[in-house]
Amino acid sequence: MRVISGMCKGRHLQAVPGMSTRPTTDKVKEAIFNMIGPYFADGIGLDLFAGSGGLGIEALSRGLERVVFVDHDAKAVQTVRKNVAACGLEKRAEIYRNDAERALKAVAKRGLRFSAIFLDPPYKEKKWPTLLSLIAERDLLEADGVVVAEHPAGAELPEEVGNLRQWKRETYGITGITIYRRIDEQKGDESDGEHCRLPGEL
Repeated sequence: MRVISGMCKGRHLQAVPGMSTRPTTDKVKEAIFNMIGPYFADGIGLDLFAGSGGLGIEALSRGLERVVFVDHDAKAVQTVRKNVAACGLEKRAEIYRNDAERALKAVAKRGLRFSAIFLDPPYKEKKWPTLLSLIAERDLLEADGVVVAEHPAGAELPEEVGNLRQWKRETYGITGITIYRRIDEQKGDESDGEHCRLPGEL
């Protein structure tokens, strides 16, 4: 695995030891950022099932101001820390070991909104509808933000969840990518919420 583009282009990333995580391939990662970017001026990202941290690090390399990395696996959290350090991105990253649903509630309490939220939960757990509902209910997406859900190619994700609606869907071999945006943003009714920094702790 490597960083594909941006300030950290070419940096190699460590994989999480063992078989507990499923890293996003470089091909799929590049396709994701071609759909949602490919570069960013600023903003905050959330890499919710971070694994090795590849998606969040790619987002930082391409211009996001900060990224919050979350994973419940201790080995994954250690790997994210190593990869973030190898890319010199420690000051722009927050890294936590936590359950995804608890993490979403915690960032909501902090008043955070995100430009990009990456969801790549274990396929067998089928958590996408629950997580999308929490994101919508807690109003965690900025008006021009995106939620990127990675899933099996044949999986059917909901067209609409709360104020989130499918915007793009692509298939790459056995992997599917579904991208959601806020419905009010698509209608031109952007939220007047302020862009939130990252004070305190998760």
